Amino acid sequence: MSNANPLSLRQALNGISGILVTPFDDRDRVDGPRLQPIVDRAIDAGVHALVANGNTGEFYGLTLAEAKIMAQVAAEQIAGRVPLLAGIGRSIHDACSLAANAREVGAAALMIHQPPDPFSAPRGFIDYVKKVGDASDGLPLVLYLRNESIGLEAIEQLCRLPQVVGVKWASPTPMVLAEAIRRTADIDLAWVGGLAEVWAPPFYAVGARGFTSGLINVFPTRSVAIYDALEASEYGRARALINDMLPFEELRAEENNGTNVTVVKTALQLMGQNCGPTRPPSAWPLTARANSKLQALLGGWELMGS
Repeated sequence: MSNANPLSLRQALNGISGILVTPFDDRDRVDGPRLQPIVDRAIDAGVHALVANGNTGEFYGLTLAEAKIMAQVAAEQIAGRVPLLAGIGRSIHDACSLAANAREVGAAALMIHQPPDPFSAPRGFIDYVKKVGDASDGLPLVLYLRNESIGLEAIEQLCRLPQVVGVKWASPTPMVLAEAIRRTADIDLAWVGGLAEVWAPPFYAVGARGFTSGLINVFPTRSVAIYDALEASEYGRARALINDMLPFEELRAEENNGTNVTVVKTALQLMGQNCGPTRPPSAWPLTARANSKLQALLGGWELMGS
């Protein structure tokens, strides 16, 4: 991928959406410059789009001001080389404020987190997305669905909102995804595997393209190799590459997924690219057992710092 000719948003959504970490300094403040080598490494490896304020970026652990800073930092560091998606969520007023900020800093699109409100109604979610879209003054919207509990009818209504251009499907339900794709076959939506590399093959099998990735912070060339194998329909090669990185994802899934970002940030520390600890309620630090496993894995990948 040439940096001089960046992919269009639609093309990029069919590729890898890399979810960036949020770096903190020793006083627990956002430290943007620490992100630059991660951004550069991912783009140089061929990652197609980058996301600020995703779950790997500890979105729910950031203040509103910090989330705005991260969107601006990512936009400045990416400098138009690939599309930037800015994560949007939380209360409707916060979400609208984040949407307006994303527009101001030059994000290519918004990634709208599924509201975690315990009383989120399907039609309320639709209103939420409409209001966020209005606040963005027309930016394209990508839905981030972590479960399909709102039902296929509501999902179809969301997909048919004019600004919606794609869906990141983060539920381990490929057959439900297949039905959602069938219901919206008349519109050109990007259906992206939202459960990273491990779930990409079954999602590809029912019509999704591309996938989200937190691994890109650490080992973007591996993510790109998996993507290339899937695009070439070389599923055996893709599975072999995934099996080799599976221990990384298994470590991230420990403690009720509470080590998801911990593993990524610990790996960066071990590589000599300290982005600070994670914030509670994430687990920090890794247990001695998990840390030992991670060091062995990074050693095998020849990624350990000096």
